[in-house]
Amino acid sequence: MAIPTHEEIRLPLLRLAADGNEHRTRDFFAVLAEQFHLPPEERNEKLKSGEGKFANRVRWAGSNLRMAGLLEAPQRAFIRITERGRGVLDSGTPMITAKSLLEFPEYRAWRGMDESKPSSPSLVLARTETTTTTTPLERIEEARSELDATAARDILAKVKNSPPAFFERLVVDLLVKMGYGGSQSDAVGSVVGRSGDGGIDGIIKQDELGLDLIYLQAKRYTTANVPVGDIRDFVGALVNKRARKGVFITTSNFQKDARDSAHNIEGKTLVLIDGTQLAQLMIKHELGFSVKNTFKVGKIDEDYFDEDITS
Repeated sequence: MAIPTHEEIRLPLLRLAADGNEHRTRDFFAVLAEQFHLPPEERNEKLKSGEGKFANRVRWAGSNLRMAGLLEAPQRAFIRITERGRGVLDSGTPMITAKSLLEFPEYRAWRGMDESKPSSPSLVLARTETTTTTTPLERIEEARSELDATAARDILAKVKNSPPAFFERLVVDLLVKMGYGGSQSDAVGSVVGRSGDGGIDGIIKQDELGLDLIYLQAKRYTTANVPVGDIRDFVGALVNKRARKGVFITTSNFQKDARDSAHNIEGKTLVLIDGTQLAQLMIKHELGFSVKNTFKVGKIDEDYFDEDITS
């Protein structure tokens, strides 16, 4: 079963609070997970921020119920059902939708809705939420993923159109950005196109002390996937250099037998990086990519509000 949306969680959460006692929202996580028959992998699924995806949806469901006056916060970090909440339960509604929450003036005020300005951003956002199933944090992460995917496609296209010599330098630059080699001056650079390179396009120290070396192979293919023969040639070059570690980077992809071959090399570690992974790593390590805007997303410090402060 898929993780329920925060809209689907609202009514079960309100029912759990129907006993009239004060509860912590987080105390309902396990109970709700059981009600929705969530397997361990879905209970433990994380957002990119590190917060649990299911927990995030439960908290957002609780926030919506509080802002609509169906739950209240009698003390720090606790919730309790209100008479309005009991009325909603007594109505027999099958689901507490965003549209139904908009019936309550407190909820509309919380959403910042200005009925006199139908095109106001806050009103548009509130109306949009009546059709979405994800929380605001999830939507931010989805938007970021979409932006990163677009950037990755653009970066890869530029790399494919770059000269071969540039691609080799890029490969060395990327490994340095990832923490290998210490600095650009420590890296042994591009030798592609020179005779006698033995299939080695670059060498980089594994660490600042140079306790081990990593040998690089770079293939700037625009369409064709890397065949198994290229992997075997690279392995042969590693054997000739008595090298134990290699990284093969391409702008395209690897044929299946090429990947299988790389995973079955005794005594050597060979890492394959395809075009998609290359672009993602360039974004992650800001190589040929810079951050234009940053947005801070906060969360309530539950531990702070759970402190027992006595005078």
